Amino acid sequence: MNPSQITQNQPPPLEEQLVGVNAKTGLFPAARSWSGGRKRMLGKAPLESYCYHVMSRTCGGDIWFDDVEKEALKRVIWRMAEFCGIKVVTYCVMGNHFHLLAEVPHRETWLQRFDGPLGEAKLLEHLGVLYSKAYLGLLREELTDLRRRGMAALAQQRIEALKKRFCDLSLFVKEVKERFSRWYNKRHGRRGTLWMDRFKSVLVEGTGGCEALRTMAAYIDLNPVRARVVKDPKDYRWCGYGEALGGSRRAQRGLCKALGKPVDGWKSAGAAEAYRCVLHDTGREVLDARKAAVVRRGVSAEKVREALAERGKLSLGELVRLRVRYFTDGLALGSREFVQEVFGANRGQFSPKRQHQDGAQRISESETELYAMRRLRTRAVG
Repeated sequence: MNPSQITQNQPPPLEEQLVGVNAKTGLFPAARSWSGGRKRMLGKAPLESYCYHVMSRTCGGDIWFDDVEKEALKRVIWRMAEFCGIKVVTYCVMGNHFHLLAEVPHRETWLQRFDGPLGEAKLLEHLGVLYSKAYLGLLREELTDLRRRGMAALAQQRIEALKKRFCDLSLFVKEVKERFSRWYNKRHGRRGTLWMDRFKSVLVEGTGGCEALRTMAAYIDLNPVRARVVKDPKDYRWCGYGEALGGSRRAQRGLCKALGKPVDGWKSAGAAEAYRCVLHDTGREVLDARKAAVVRRGVSAEKVREALAERGKLSLGELVRLRVRYFTDGLALGSREFVQEVFGANRGQFSPKRQHQDGAQRISESETELYAMRRLRTRAVG
């Protein structure tokens, strides 16, 4: 085989394959209505920001992403987060689903950056994260024309419509999935739905360094370990921890938030080492009963069962290693006070019987005071 044939057989460079993902848009895709699905839990205080664990899976879990597609989805998530004002604490893009721990700021407080005489100019500059220069030029002309014709109210409505897309978790996830779906379908010459459903979310106590936030971040970053893709999350390129170790400041800042460290304390405040300690376990042991052989090395199933039998004697590392449904179906996770206040703010969404019960349900597998809004049966083994 001569050199020209070898070159012909090589795939195009990564950036060339991702050109559609990196390209800026000129039009906002029309929104489609959603129906069904459970209601998202709302925060307890109006001036706070909140953290959510977001999960979504491809149709039936049968559509698998290759490395280029994982990279594309990662870039869409970061880009839309920057545009929408959402802060990524950590994330993990797997072959047929993704996890995202996102902080949603208080909307009115976040929008104050666009107040004052220079507010509109700052807004248009911010729109450049997603929109092309040509489109922004047309938008400026449109606003100028409306005001020149005495229709300043319409111009303001145009601006407010753009602002509605900020600090909204549902719109953020919706557009991430839609934008990636269009790119994916074009790449594969396919049509139709890519994602199985809307998305699932769990409200997580967002105080920096609290056990709930730290544990949820570790649960997400350990996904490739549980799936036996890698033995150490540092070796997985499409998770927050792997990206942080690769030098990404944005990923490092998110994990510093999870640990309660200064925003730039990945190295100076020892956040890298601290988070490494949280992630030191690489997964529990899995046995093939027929062959009596270890399929995946780790802590033995017997020791896991013993720890569960002791009711709450599991360490943080053991807790995140298990497949605990609280992380995906708990609705809200945090201290007793946090969960109880969230329950009170959303009491009307529950059945009359549940409305008169205690909203905070202690997670017995946690050796510290960690509570969820649902009492779930856990599947620690198998």
